[in-house]
Amino acid sequence: MNNSSKIFDENFDKGKQLHLFIIMGVSGSGKSSIGQALAEELNFTFVEADDFHSQQAKEQMANNLALDDKMRKPWVEAIINKLGTLHVNQQHAVLAFSGLKVLHRNLLRNTSYHCHFFYLDGGKETLMNRLITRKNHFFSPSLLDSQFEAMESPLKSEQDISLININNSLADVFNQVITIAQLKFKQD
Repeated sequence: MNNSSKIFDENFDKGKQLHLFIIMGVSGSGKSSIGQALAEELNFTFVEADDFHSQQAKEQMANNLALDDKMRKPWVEAIINKLGTLHVNQQHAVLAFSGLKVLHRNLLRNTSYHCHFFYLDGGKETLMNRLITRKNHFFSPSLLDSQFEAMESPLKSEQDISLININNSLADVFNQVITIAQLKFKQD
């Protein structure tokens, strides 16, 4: 058992089944906007993964330097610790999280939460336009290519991921996500 697995065993109560909806995609895909709206609509707790980056990681990205797996590890662990606290407090959650790596997605699946992912996927031009107009964010638009390179597309075995095309309006994207989320919540 690796160290990450121990985090789950120590921090998650194995009792009540709670839901975690993960809004994933590269930077500029609308994770935060969709995630906040979904959490509000469902009365779930919203968790912004960007809030858990170290100051060093934020500075590195602001300086056009991509994060490596070593720098991502404490970030993912901090997110998992936060989810552990929410689970202990019996709170459903929505997480805005890049989900670039299968490993990280699997770590979330190993929590006691019932997880479902929404992969916000779109064209590079659409995403770059969004990044260029975004204000007060540490992520440099020039790193978009590195995110596409780091993104490990969902595997066929990852049946808990809904692919959402973001080349539509934000309202259309949200309507697709909320419809699926409500169905998933009612089914479980």
